[in-house]
Amino acid sequence: MKTLLIKIYQPTAHYRMPFTYQRRHTYPIPPYSTVIGFLCNMLGIDNQENEQFKKLAVCKLSISGRFEQKLTEYIWFRNLSKGSHEKYFGSIETRKKNGEINHIGGQSPMRIDVLENMHLNIHLAGDENFLLDLEKYLHNPVNRLETVHLGRAEDWLVFESIQLVDLDKSNRDKNYNHFFWIPQHIETDETFDFDFDKSEGLFYNLPVFATIKDYNTTYNRHAERSFSYMRSKLNDGAITGMEYLYDKESDVPVFLADLSCSN
Repeated sequence: MKTLLIKIYQPTAHYRMPFTYQRRHTYPIPPYSTVIGFLCNMLGIDNQENEQFKKLAVCKLSISGRFEQKLTEYIWFRNLSKGSHEKYFGSIETRKKNGEINHIGGQSPMRIDVLENMHLNIHLAGDENFLLDLEKYLHNPVNRLETVHLGRAEDWLVFESIQLVDLDKSNRDKNYNHFFWIPQHIETDETFDFDFDKSEGLFYNLPVFATIKDYNTTYNRHAERSFSYMRSKLNDGAITGMEYLYDKESDVPVFLADLSCSN
């Protein structure tokens, strides 16, 4: 089976877990929705009626990676709440505090988890012509919507490799020292069956595709979103007692999520 392999390096990365606020936790590797958003940016897809998006939506996606260390940083979280502004400045009409003009609204200290020296393997299987188009736009993103990033806008990246690779079948027991998403709905070779219940890992409901509220009338890509989800397991590298697809080029198992099965 041929797949497009995208190897990415990020000096720093944060893939925020939803519903974490006072301390913003990160997934150890990006969820499907983050990678899909990255690919949409690179292809210039700003509408789900786009033909390129329809081709992306029926692809199979695998994500794995490793990082050097996780740090926790302090940042200022700022808001534009009138109530927070009045509480901090004493009046809605002023922005001076101790003789200096400050940020409008309010601010509070917050901790955020940051991954250092992130290495990612993204495998995408689908229509070969679409994969070749994607490879072209990754090398030369002339249609990109925003800066080239993955996760936060400030988390820039370097492409270590972009190439088509063949996948083989393997049943070797090994600790690959990578994190893997093992999805409930998976693309496998016809010669073996995959048993999600026998795979090792912590359960997650991962976001996949986003529906943007009122997009057809506002064309605001940053408006409120609702997501479809896929049941998955986060594996920390030890793969035992199972058959799987294997990328010899990167020496990693590949667990291709069938994105069309998200709900």
